[in-house]
Amino acid sequence: MKKPQISIVIPVLNEADTIGRQVSHLLDASNRLNSAEIILVDGGSTDGSLEMMRAMDGVVLIQSQRGRAIQMNAGARIAKGEILYFLHADSFPPFGFDQKILKAKSPSGCFRLRFEPADSFWLKLAPWFTQFDSFLLRGGDQSLFIQKEVFKSLGGFDERYKIYEDVEIVNRIKRSYDFRIINDFVTTSSRRFSENGTIRLYYHFAVIHLKAVMGQDPALLDAYYKKHIR
Repeated sequence: MKKPQISIVIPVLNEADTIGRQVSHLLDASNRLNSAEIILVDGGSTDGSLEMMRAMDGVVLIQSQRGRAIQMNAGARIAKGEILYFLHADSFPPFGFDQKILKAKSPSGCFRLRFEPADSFWLKLAPWFTQFDSFLLRGGDQSLFIQKEVFKSLGGFDERYKIYEDVEIVNRIKRSYDFRIINDFVTTSSRRFSENGTIRLYYHFAVIHLKAVMGQDPALLDAYYKKHIR
């Protein structure tokens, strides 16, 4: 079997409603000639996700301790591809995403982001902002591709972070490597905005950014998130 060029790493925790659709989308949206492998890393699902994933063809399934940073590092360790592509379980990259990543010829980068459903003015406006290269506009929902050797040189995700691990690693990447924003969209669920309120959620995200910039301990960022965000 041809060695995969891209390894897609997806941390999963209780995603029975989305993981099947996402894997089907990834298989349809990628070029089999790129031989992308899909690595699902379960962090202790209790909603039937694990059983669903065990029945899937065309995926690699492993289990690890809970925590996105921990799960993504675990997936990266077994990845065979030269490029790692980290993707949230409720996010759907554009058709041809694998070819777009290869054509970018960059050591790292992400896509732009749009929400579905975009049922408020702010969620409709958000995609316009994600074209700009600012840490305030980066997040794991936009996905992250990175050459495996670059990822290894950085020591992977910082497992002290239960949240904000995606922004933290992008900040480290950009100190030493080129970071490319591909002009196409990952579509992700707006469920957190529906559950928390759009303005309220953006406010709490801004507070977390500020706390992180001021050097607050990762455990305190997680505590703030758990207190204020569903």
